[in-house]
Amino acid sequence: MANRLAHETSPYLLQHAGNPVDWWPWSPEAFEEARRRDVPVLLSVGYSSCHWCHVMAHESFEDGATAEYLNAHFVPVKVDREERPDVDAVYMEAVQAATGQGGWPMTVFLTPAAEPFYFGTYFPPAPRHGMPSFRQVLEGVRAAWADRREEVGEVARRIVRDLSERSLAAAGDAGPPGPEEQMAALLALTREFDAVRGGFGGAPKFPPSMVLEFLLRHHARTESAAALEMAQATCEAMARGGIYDQLGGGFARYSVDAEWVVPHFEKMLYDNALLCRAYARLWRATGAESARRVALETADFLIREMRTEQGGFASALDADSDDGSGRHVEGAYYVWTPRQLREVLGEADAELAAAHFGVTEEGTFEAGASVLRLPDTDGLADAGRIASIRARLLAAREQRPRPGRDDKVVAAWNGLAIAALAETGAYFDRPDLIDAARDAADLLVRVHMDWHARLFRTSLDGTAGAHAGVLEDYADVAEGFLALAAVTGESVWVDFAGLLLDTVLTRFTGEDGTLHDTADDAEPLIRRPQDPTDNAAPSGWTAAAGALLTYSAYTGSTAHREAAERALGVVRSLGPRAPRFIGWGLAVAEALLDGPREVAVVGPYDDPATRALHRAALLATAPGAAVAVGEPGAEEEIPLLAGRTLHGGRPAAYVCRNFTCDRPTDDPKELTERLGG
Repeated sequence: MANRLAHETSPYLLQHAGNPVDWWPWSPEAFEEARRRDVPVLLSVGYSSCHWCHVMAHESFEDGATAEYLNAHFVPVKVDREERPDVDAVYMEAVQAATGQGGWPMTVFLTPAAEPFYFGTYFPPAPRHGMPSFRQVLEGVRAAWADRREEVGEVARRIVRDLSERSLAAAGDAGPPGPEEQMAALLALTREFDAVRGGFGGAPKFPPSMVLEFLLRHHARTESAAALEMAQATCEAMARGGIYDQLGGGFARYSVDAEWVVPHFEKMLYDNALLCRAYARLWRATGAESARRVALETADFLIREMRTEQGGFASALDADSDDGSGRHVEGAYYVWTPRQLREVLGEADAELAAAHFGVTEEGTFEAGASVLRLPDTDGLADAGRIASIRARLLAAREQRPRPGRDDKVVAAWNGLAIAALAETGAYFDRPDLIDAARDAADLLVRVHMDWHARLFRTSLDGTAGAHAGVLEDYADVAEGFLALAAVTGESVWVDFAGLLLDTVLTRFTGEDGTLHDTADDAEPLIRRPQDPTDNAAPSGWTAAAGALLTYSAYTGSTAHREAAERALGVVRSLGPRAPRFIGWGLAVAEALLDGPREVAVVGPYDDPATRALHRAALLATAPGAAVAVGEPGAEEEIPLLAGRTLHGGRPAAYVCRNFTCDRPTDDPKELTERLGG
């Protein structure tokens, strides 16, 4: 018998609709039920591709005795963190403040007033490694609620009070970072850089997507060799590691080791969108063939594996899949043994494949299986033979049971994908990628955006979900629309971006000028979430700063530029101290320090000379440059084009800062020299 989650649209919640646990979705009705019964709320937060979320579900939430006890003494509430990032953020902040760490599944016990008083993440079905069992936790919380209610209430009130006193009100007072702060951030990164294995810090090692953008932009502005070297070394190490799918393209969530050998196998849309763009931009800066290959393979992965029937992009692929025996095992779809290689390739090619991809008899993963990598095997075999091996292995892998896919379309992550595919398509002359970006943008406008320029966070099968978009949705969708406008010259995307960014100014900006993650009319929580630091994707705060700055470059809007500058105030203080966690803000600051440059290309688009100038502008490395292309007299569409005329009757490009322009040029090489590239 299905529980209340059967009526939800989140694939993660629907996975729990058949549990014996009497789950409620996050709703006022759930907390009213807790008040009526005078019991605590168990809040369980996870997401569909989370390995340990599935483990805890199988061990505890599918267990009849555990469910019976849970239903009797609690109101259980299940939340998809990807659908409700605001709920996740508020309670994760409490978990981290109380325990010093966090993760998913997140397990929090709340009063009927939604105040948290006991925290955890994964709990096993039996005591293990000093960790209590989930049943012991339930019994302990029930006893505390029954016997020490006043103490529980005081703890909950103190936690809420402490959270509410946290403020970033002065974040914009200092102004945006200058060259000194940007250099200090770079120096801090060099101290954390792993010069041997690439990346930053130790295990587990995450793709530093936002930091890569900062490094590439800093190099473009200053010609810093250190910045480019760190970006190149990190990208090369990831591309050769097990975190990158050597057969099908695309990146896993993170590496469990410092050498990038064994990944946590889930594949997220946001990681792959950000890394596709990063590798494309690394190619733009260096011309490295390996960067081109990875950018295109990752783009092709997005189209092949993540695209939905409606033209959007799904959220994630699971880490687990059936290993062929009916058991769901992490990495089963991706790993290989020498015997499996021989079965597909025969002895000679299997021996070559094992050497080329680092497959050993002992295995690099579990049960004698290895994750495919690219150890240093230059010159080992000709490219044609390796390509044949890859194709045969990929075809054989396609016959394995596939990992599950979370089909919900998240607005923010689709915005990131639109930007990545549009730029990658433009750089490498792949109009199909640009078409896919446009299709996704069309879906966001048709399904996710209402007549008041408000966004819905998610959709499924072309139907919008019930939950409001958060700041990152507005910022990343605007970023995607602006990137699409730069590539296509279609001014409508600038218009749509402007509508969304106006909503950011009116609904997400506080009286003190700082940004909030939820709108001023959003559902009230115990705290209005506000976080300028990056997580796995750019923070909504700094992503908004970037989109506001780019929009101001297209339109000359001082209100949007000033809002961007205010938002970057927090980067001035955090950048030198914690650059790994505010990389997108540092990247936006590089654009501000460079202008950003505004490039207006004027001419008939069917004229090869116009297209040559447009391509030169797109391939230039000037940080955060805004590129507009249009026919003469198109100033009504994009203000940056106002007053720009042909040069001696020929298509022309104007390079400007704050709408003050150099003399026009009709020479793509001269344009490249002016912009860098």
